[in-house]
Amino acid sequence: MKTLSLILVMVSGVTLASAQESAKTLALSLQDCIQRALEHNLDLQVERYSPQIANFNLQGAYADYDPTINLGGSHGYSLSGGGYDESGRPLPSGSSIDTDSFYAGLGNTLTPWGMTYGLQGRISESYGPISRSTIDTNGMIQTFTDQYDNTQGSLVATVRQPLLKNFLIDATRLNIRVRRLALQQSELKLRGTVISVATSVELAYYDLIYARESLKVQEKAVELAGQLVRENKKRVEVGTMAPLDEKQAEAQEAGNRADLLQSQRVLAAAENALKRLMTDRFSELQPVELIPSDKLSPPAQTFDLQLSWTRGLSQRPDLLQAKLDVERAGVELKYYHNQLYPELDLVGTYGHNASGVREFYQGFGQLVGGQQPTYTVGAQLSFPLSNTGARSRYRAGKVAKEQVVLAVKKIEQDIMVQIDDAIKLAKASYERMQATRQSREFAQAALDAEQKKLENGKSTSFEVLRLQRDLTTASSEEIRAQTEYKRNLAQLSSFEASTLDRLGINLEVMK
Repeated sequence: MKTLSLILVMVSGVTLASAQESAKTLALSLQDCIQRALEHNLDLQVERYSPQIANFNLQGAYADYDPTINLGGSHGYSLSGGGYDESGRPLPSGSSIDTDSFYAGLGNTLTPWGMTYGLQGRISESYGPISRSTIDTNGMIQTFTDQYDNTQGSLVATVRQPLLKNFLIDATRLNIRVRRLALQQSELKLRGTVISVATSVELAYYDLIYARESLKVQEKAVELAGQLVRENKKRVEVGTMAPLDEKQAEAQEAGNRADLLQSQRVLAAAENALKRLMTDRFSELQPVELIPSDKLSPPAQTFDLQLSWTRGLSQRPDLLQAKLDVERAGVELKYYHNQLYPELDLVGTYGHNASGVREFYQGFGQLVGGQQPTYTVGAQLSFPLSNTGARSRYRAGKVAKEQVVLAVKKIEQDIMVQIDDAIKLAKASYERMQATRQSREFAQAALDAEQKKLENGKSTSFEVLRLQRDLTTASSEEIRAQTEYKRNLAQLSSFEASTLDRLGINLEVMK
């Protein structure tokens, strides 16, 4: 049996930023955020208790093996009358007896191999005057009084060993095995929660980078539109441009400012999403502005579908939990099958008696010396005639096991589909990221060329505005594609259950 305590360690040795929470800004890397989440995420804190609870439940399942000690004592008194003679005359009292009794023993207790045993000891002393009456030849009642004193006792050990039903498995051993599997499942569930939290932090971190980069794109768009407005005003003043072109530029500038406000709202929501994951005191972190120190620089990555399937089918906590359900169903089926057998038990007792002495110490001496041994050996067979309940439970157990086996197959298939989809999506995202980068470069070159043409009077403000919009769109799409690629890699890692290794998180169960 093991006592669980979880150590969540970033293997890479993350050092958190030295900035205080009260500072206006806080620069954090992805691993800084993950480390904080491992320490302060509320979902993870809640789930950490599950293995402890499961471990206590497992310890409690051994309670049937705890012996029960019984101790007691009593005092009794009885008074018996003398009755009547044949002439109907009353006789004096026959006896007045006091009895002191003491008993001790171990209750009927179970062993790990199905045997039950008990040890009982009892000793009592009865004492008092006993009157006996007779009628003499003259018809007179003659009364004699004797002092009665007698001690008797017994010390008996009993054992019962099942040979068929409850031999290989019984209700207690079933409960222990089920509790042990539940402990393993709680550990796997905690591991799954760590993976889920780490993945959520990673996705939220990328979303925050995207929101900040998108804000920069919108700020640049506002800047370009404002610059064009100022230049157009000069051209209108010198008469080289119609006032309509100036209004078009002002309209686009206003639209860009509206988009900028929307980007600011998206950024605020992205910050709160990340803060919620990495703190249990949101009010303290709420006024802090989070600055991601990592950049969106996704490297090219090779994918191996078979390797990813192997990882997912061997590491996914939900699949491993389902396999433990199959194991539990097998244990329960074994128990139900055992309950089909009749009860055939070996029964035996052995003990010592004490009697025919006057004092307690003499009775104890006889019990310890074994002067009056006694024993019994036998067998007991019992079974219900139809055994309907046991047969029904066994049949239900067989169907239940088939059901969980199919559930495992379904999870395995779902995992394979998820990984296959994730790899295809990641490949497409990488190609899209490359295409959007080229699109942004072409849009920038086209804008630069059109601005030079406008300066030389060979273009219009409308064309420059259109190319500015194209550049803003292309820049936003490039950032979105980079973010989606990073998110797809994180989700693929989550489907493979390789998140902890990839991020350098060591989940260690201390025994």
